[in-house]
Amino acid sequence: QLQLVESGGDLVQPGGSLRLSCAASGFTLDYYAITWFRQAPGKEREGVSCINSGDGRTYYADSMKGRFTISRDNAKNTVYLQMNSLKPEDTAVYYCAAKRTGNWYCPARPGNAYDYWGQGTQVTVSS
Repeated sequence: QLQLVESGGDLVQPGGSLRLSCAASGFTLDYYAITWFRQAPGKEREGVSCINSGDGRTYYADSMKGRFTISRDNAKNTVYLQMNSLKPEDTAVYYCAAKRTGNWYCPARPGNAYDYWGQGTQVTVSS
């Protein structure tokens, strides 16, 4: 079965850190650009960060710069999102999406522009 599976979401206090994982099964992530999205209750989905296939070039939305780091481990067929200095406004369901391409595929694109989506993982930042 071809799928993406996110994990690592949790309840964390403001200022804390989490590392989210996006693991692929049934296909190899090497050739895919990966984008992390998030959606908070009552808000539209927004792009968080993305990483290119091949050269691994990265992109971050302005509010995440300096706090979030995206990386990929092709040997583990997994992309990570390290989130530091978390704020209550980071509370959301986080999704990863994959697009098979060798081209620059950042910033985030409409949902139907991706080949695969994960089911999401909940991140709650609260004291």
